[in-house]
Amino acid sequence: MGSYLAAMLPTNPDVLIIGAGAAGISAARECGARGLGCVVLEAGPRIGGRCHTTHALGAPLDLGATWLHAADRNPLTAFATDTIDHDTVRERHLWMGHRWAQEPELAALEAAEQAFHDALDAAAAGPDRAVASVIPHDGPWDATVAYWEGAQIQAREVTELSLYDQVANGLEGPNLLPRQGIGTLLLGLAAGLPIRLGAAVDRLDWSGPGVVAHGAFGRLEAPVAIVTVSTGVLAAGGIGFTPALPASHQQAIHDLPMGLLTKIGFSATDRLGIPPFHGVRRRVTADHPRPMSWVLWPFDQDMLFGFMGGAMAWELAAAGGAACEAAARGEFASIFGSGRLGRAVVSDWGENPLFRGAYSQARPGGAGARAALAEPLGPLRFAGEATHQGLAGTAGGAWLEGARAVRSVAGS
Repeated sequence: MGSYLAAMLPTNPDVLIIGAGAAGISAARECGARGLGCVVLEAGPRIGGRCHTTHALGAPLDLGATWLHAADRNPLTAFATDTIDHDTVRERHLWMGHRWAQEPELAALEAAEQAFHDALDAAAAGPDRAVASVIPHDGPWDATVAYWEGAQIQAREVTELSLYDQVANGLEGPNLLPRQGIGTLLLGLAAGLPIRLGAAVDRLDWSGPGVVAHGAFGRLEAPVAIVTVSTGVLAAGGIGFTPALPASHQQAIHDLPMGLLTKIGFSATDRLGIPPFHGVRRRVTADHPRPMSWVLWPFDQDMLFGFMGGAMAWELAAAGGAACEAAARGEFASIFGSGRLGRAVVSDWGENPLFRGAYSQARPGGAGARAALAEPLGPLRFAGEATHQGLAGTAGGAWLEGARAVRSVAGS
């Protein structure tokens, strides 16, 4: 979808929407349903934000949001077709460093995972604090579980995660994989919306009345603006505010830093004797403390994808996409041998100034930050995965928040 000409967009919109990701698209659709004129200003060259489907490897591959988590309460489930419940077809394989784990070891790992979540639930009766301070540490599988549940799922280490926030945003199944990708799904949902690409907002003047957006496109004003960019962009000053945001919102942004989950896809024709959709993980050991995780042959395609998360992802992102790819090839080769992987595609969520991370996580003690950021601020509203409680970090949560922000503007 190309950039719209300014002449095709409303010149006196009721609502300005900053960002054309899941929250921005949802907000624009809600405006249309309520008869409100809107303009969506998107800084980048495409629609979808952190939901982006690439065909670089010959089949759809999501580089960002991959699953429709908690599908029974995820609003995007209603729009998705040709999906598969990944939980019903995947089997998890665990590499012990020199062999595959056997059934008793997998059962012990599963028990350790349950103990991890039981510890969070039990500790939630006390004060908010770091997840690391309440989980088991002495068992033979605890380091593997902590790394998996922290860096590899939440994109930040357990020492940096709020206990309350993790409990409030636990994601159950079903976990649906759409064949065409979540990015493709959002592109379809954005069809016909008044979106202007390549329209970076440098500054929002909300001194009133209303809001004026300034950028290379000129100026555009409206009674209200809904800001859907990531907390990483906000924290880095990617958009200036006149006047400055109040201390409450600045603190909320600070308390919701971005985690990073870098996704690397590879083409491959050697199926390795592993069926489609199966996952591969590696046990955490002293000589291999930060392993990746993998999903092989989605939808029976000759490709696979892997994730690196948390501090390791940030370190490699700073070194560039080639460093991420090389690390992933080395990790895969340490299990399956070299020369098995073909072309690669690597996400850039960490280094891309339009995102500055994958999704938000509350700092220990900062579990109230999501509600604080969502509080109306005169003619400003903030919306996205960072402001949802229950589906934080997900495209579904962002979708719900975009619609909520419009309802708050409309007074219903």
